Amino acid sequence: MCRHAAWLGAPRSLASLIHEPEHGLLRQSYAPRMQRHGRVNADGFGMGWYDGSLPEPVRYRRAVPMWTDANLPALAHAARSGCLLAAVRTATVGMPIEETATAPFTDGPWLLSHNGRVARDALRDLADDAPSACDSAWVAAAVFARRREGRPLGESLAEVVVHAGAKDPGARLNLLACDGAALAATTWGDTLFLRADLPGPDLPPPGSSLLGSQPQGSPHAGGGVLVASEPLDDRPGWRAVPDRHLLLVSAGGVELQPL
Repeated sequence: MCRHAAWLGAPRSLASLIHEPEHGLLRQSYAPRMQRHGRVNADGFGMGWYDGSLPEPVRYRRAVPMWTDANLPALAHAARSGCLLAAVRTATVGMPIEETATAPFTDGPWLLSHNGRVARDALRDLADDAPSACDSAWVAAAVFARRREGRPLGESLAEVVVHAGAKDPGARLNLLACDGAALAATTWGDTLFLRADLPGPDLPPPGSSLLGSQPQGSPHAGGGVLVASEPLDDRPGWRAVPDRHLLLVSAGGVELQPL
């Protein structure tokens, strides 16, 4: 099992996901509060962010515990973007511990993290190849294959999750992905939370929007949206995303759809 978190909104540092919150990903790497499978996330970590001067996201991954990387605090404080994604990893038994098995996975402008486990046989007809034997790498390859066909990010996640979940009833398929302008996430067997630093009392009902339209190019006009496996802090406003749902976050707002 793993923990992951992402931000879409006004530019902020990766430290806002990792070091600054009381229960950020650094703390979750050794003392997660809501993790159902595994006690620590010491088998690697990774993070990705978007620099407007580059055509693809910047990515940093290590196959070591997050707390052992002495260079990470300075890097996380320096890396700033309006779209951030970071993850810590507990390897499923039998899966390799290596950087190629560590989220976020990337293809062109897309970043993806998988929190869970799934039988690789459930993915064989969805992807031809993956950079690692790890189940999460195969999940990412299947999603990226659909994105390259031109399918929307949320649709790509939903199709892979529903297909793999039907073939492997015990699968846990919480995915978190972004493309620099939007986030998409699924809940399938584990927790996910949302916190909007904007007006809005609660999650929307399935198929509706939580937030009103925002100007293109300025996501959420100074605020933004946090999505995480578990809350990064104890501030009010964190809302649990129901199981087996697709969450979509963009400059236009937040939408929730059943899977």
